[in-house]
Amino acid sequence: MLAGAALQHGPWRSYAGLSRACAATERFLSHAGFDRGPWLAVAFAVGIAGWFMLGNAWQWAAALVGMAGLSLAAVGALRQDGAYPYLRQLLIVLPLMIAAGLVGVWSKSVLVGVPAIERPVVATLTGTVLSREERVAEGRVRLVLATHAPADGRTIRVRINLDRKHDRPGLAETSRIRVKARLMPPAPPLLPGGYDFARTAWFKGLAATGSALGPVEVVEGPHGGLSLGGLQASLSRHVRENLAGSSGAIAATLASGDRGAIAPADDQAMRDAGLAHLLSISGLHVSAVVGAAYVLALRLLALWPWLTLRVRLPLVAAASGALAGIAYTLVTGAEVPTVRSCIAALLVLGALALGRQPLSMRMITVAALFVMLFWPEAVVGPSFQMSFSAVIAIVALHQAAPIRAFLAPREESLLRRGGRHVAMLFLTGLVIECALMPIGLYHFHRAGVYGSLANLVAIPLTTLVTMPLIAVALVLDLVGAGTPAWWLTGQSLDLLLAMAHFVASRPGAVTMLPAFGAGGVLLAALGGLWLALWSGRVRLLGLVPAALGFCWMALQSPPDLLISGDGRHVGIVEKGELVLLRSGKEGFAQETLAELAGMRGAPRRIETLPGARCNRDFCTARLVRGGLEREGRAWNLLLSRGKVNVPERALFQACAASDIVISDRWLPSSCRPRWFKADKSTLRRTGGLSINLEQGLVRTVAEDQGEHGWWRTAAPFRRVEFPGKGSGTTARTREPPQLGGPPDVAATSAALVRANTSAVIP
Repeated sequence: MLAGAALQHGPWRSYAGLSRACAATERFLSHAGFDRGPWLAVAFAVGIAGWFMLGNAWQWAAALVGMAGLSLAAVGALRQDGAYPYLRQLLIVLPLMIAAGLVGVWSKSVLVGVPAIERPVVATLTGTVLSREERVAEGRVRLVLATHAPADGRTIRVRINLDRKHDRPGLAETSRIRVKARLMPPAPPLLPGGYDFARTAWFKGLAATGSALGPVEVVEGPHGGLSLGGLQASLSRHVRENLAGSSGAIAATLASGDRGAIAPADDQAMRDAGLAHLLSISGLHVSAVVGAAYVLALRLLALWPWLTLRVRLPLVAAASGALAGIAYTLVTGAEVPTVRSCIAALLVLGALALGRQPLSMRMITVAALFVMLFWPEAVVGPSFQMSFSAVIAIVALHQAAPIRAFLAPREESLLRRGGRHVAMLFLTGLVIECALMPIGLYHFHRAGVYGSLANLVAIPLTTLVTMPLIAVALVLDLVGAGTPAWWLTGQSLDLLLAMAHFVASRPGAVTMLPAFGAGGVLLAALGGLWLALWSGRVRLLGLVPAALGFCWMALQSPPDLLISGDGRHVGIVEKGELVLLRSGKEGFAQETLAELAGMRGAPRRIETLPGARCNRDFCTARLVRGGLEREGRAWNLLLSRGKVNVPERALFQACAASDIVISDRWLPSSCRPRWFKADKSTLRRTGGLSINLEQGLVRTVAEDQGEHGWWRTAAPFRRVEFPGKGSGTTARTREPPQLGGPPDVAATSAALVRANTSAVIP
């Protein structure tokens, strides 16, 4: 009793609480059984993601030492005391899996990463074509060449775009060509939260990208026979020759994985309708091919009694399905989602052949570990995240006890049975949409709302009608009788496209959010994994982080200013609209600004902003943030958009009267605005910027890059220094001026740009 009192009171009370927590965790883990297994893959993925989030080799090494120390400490405790075996296994194995993931992606980066070329260059390249991709909708051909770097002669891999009018016979894989091209280093994100092509190029071994400036000379023709890439291109051309237009482009995608012929409008409509997964060869398509091959082989072989009595037909059918799945994966380009789906399908076939449960989280775990082992960089990409999230959601939903009871066989009419299956199909689509929406909003900043309704028709139409018709048409083409099947295929795809455009055009069909940090999507992912991977009531605890993650994302507000890494493109978010410094033909930069601001509709020109004044070379604007009732603040902006030379004294006066100065040129040190200056010198260190004026926060591209091999700056990155309280990209600045406080800088700027002598701005 005295010992118990001592534990309840005094310094031992915390140890008693810790002991109870450990005992409760041990009981939970002991009853979890096989539910513990999938968390090994989650830990491996955490290690990979941690490598991307940590900044440099010292931090990666420290993380490895920490994980190894935690495992060793658990091993030491296990030797001393046999209590809590499952908890100690957890503390031993999970840190080791995290460390393994970190080592795996670090090793892949070292092995395949190639430093980019230093600067843009125009050179005549002689090299071997490694791959060829026809981009019919864009009117060009994309080539990957093995060649020599113009500056130092090292062997590099480059990707160039070639106008279709310069295409030549014999320009195929393994051919040797000579071409004059303009090369550039792979582009980093234009803005914080944007697409990081430099990272993608690093893991693909690309040192440069560019465009051909003239015709291509074929020095030596292809050799070695028909390659997989050539087979894919030939199959795609054959489909498009038999089925023209948009339906032919999508049929070519389903047959060969070649998406180059899909029109941008159709691609966007499919995405907004929540049907984009139908254009990415993954689980749905591979499953359809494997399932069709399995059933056909089983039914046809069963017609031969002699074979049926002597051979176990499920084994032969599984082998047929496996061969069909592998062939389809290779022909369609063997992209990561396709490889993942093929591996999962092979595991399902193995389970069917052995008489085991085919769909389980263990199967998904094995497939995920296989993909992460060979393509660890896929973990931070949307393809891996969305494909595995969808599969996990489907398996978790169908393994839930209420769903199993709902789908259990029973005596009922055909109508009621069909109604149950339709309801289940709708529920599955809804669950998949909830699983994919956070990922889509994080990576693409938009998500379709009516996807579950559209998929209710689109998935059966694609898998049960369109894909079988394509297969029949290809077989009939061997004897020249495929025309009727191609006509039926076109009708089914026209229906699919009509539905996609109709759904995408409905009011509220698309949800858009501005770029935001990873906190919200990580919470949603944690909650979703907890819901899916555990069983019993404890899984409901995952609703808490999932709800918090969704709320976090829903409460995001767009930044006030978006500045591209070169300083040329500036977006101002004003009253729910995007205002651009430079207007013109809609291109990648304008689309990215609108996407990261979470804005739809045509952007406005800065000249339409109330109080803005512009001429050919400079613009001034005044933004009010907070509102009068909330002690509103006024921010004076000075933005350059020309190449005029100005006197330094006039520039000094204009900068001194401005709160923020943005320029795509180097500005002298005498240009000192009251709050922040983003000129070429600053932007070369920070990359693109997003600025929240009310909070006084600046987010940079560089803060998410660290010292990874694909991020290269002109000088070591230092956090942006602000005049006022503290420093760093998240430091608050000094108080901005009150409304009506400072004079308008428009007059000063106008005088500045009229005086174009005494050149001081290069």
